[in-house]
Amino acid sequence: MKQTSGTLYIVSAPSGAGKTSLVTALIEADPRVSVSVSHTTRAMRPGEQHGVNYHFVSHDAFEELIAQGDFLEHAEVFGNFYGTSRSALQHVLDQGNDLILEIDWQGAQQVRALMPEALSVFILPPSQQALRARLDGRGQDSEEIIAGRMREAVTEMVHYDEYDYVIINDDFALALDELKSVFVANRLLLKKQQQRHSQLLEELLA
Repeated sequence: MKQTSGTLYIVSAPSGAGKTSLVTALIEADPRVSVSVSHTTRAMRPGEQHGVNYHFVSHDAFEELIAQGDFLEHAEVFGNFYGTSRSALQHVLDQGNDLILEIDWQGAQQVRALMPEALSVFILPPSQQALRARLDGRGQDSEEIIAGRMREAVTEMVHYDEYDYVIINDDFALALDELKSVFVANRLLLKKQQQRHSQLLEELLA
């Protein structure tokens, strides 16, 4: 069986739409899928592991990667830098595994420009009321913060039509099945099956 390259998936959603829960459940169900590990210059926190939570690097090393053009996208947040390394992504994809990149619509635009072969999925809530209820249900934020997150959510959701697939997370089990189907269907595309089963196809058609 010939190994074929994995696929890079961009997954975006407003806060509270259930993206993290869906991605976590997908990874638990499918060992061929993993989440991209970003580079960061911030200090490692207790319980974190290098290469698992982040690739922890110095400011100098981060700037060197910028100079080399290795980052698909990067940003500064509260004095620390975060970025997605193209070479790190490609290493995983070359192993034949699929990789998920969880980023917002702005990061997605940057990645698409450099890796147009990536597929993208946008996860929507079933309604603004449901999204608000989920944010309220966390019980962690003030009314002002929740209102701000609702405004940010609308700004994010406006860009849903830039994505290849749209999943509405109303029923979690159904949304998870739909997300799984995107990955399975892509693996069954003609060109991927021709690469993966080239010897079998030659024998069948001999």
